[in-house]
Amino acid sequence: MSSVEFNQMLLSNADFLKPFAVNLTRDTEAANDLYQETLYKALANHDKYNSGTNIKAWLFTIMRNIFINNYRRKAKQKPF
Repeated sequence: MSSVEFNQMLLSNADFLKPFAVNLTRDTEAANDLYQETLYKALANHDKYNSGTNIKAWLFTIMRNIFINNYRRKAKQKPF
C-alpha cells in the first residue's frame, strides 16, 4: 500500500477517534493531544499496518495503548 493510499484511508477513518479520546480522558484538551499523538503514531508506523485489515480497530488500539502508557507514566510520577 502506498503512502498516499494509507493517508487517504487514515483521514477518512479518523473522525471516530475524537469522541473515543474524549471518553477516555474526560478532558477536551487532553483528548485533542491524544488524538494528535494517535495520528502521528499511525503515520509513523504505517508500514506496520496490514492491508485489508480493519484500520479502525488498529487506530483504536493505538489510541488505547497511548492512553494507558500515559496513565501509567503519570501514576509513577505521583508523589505520596
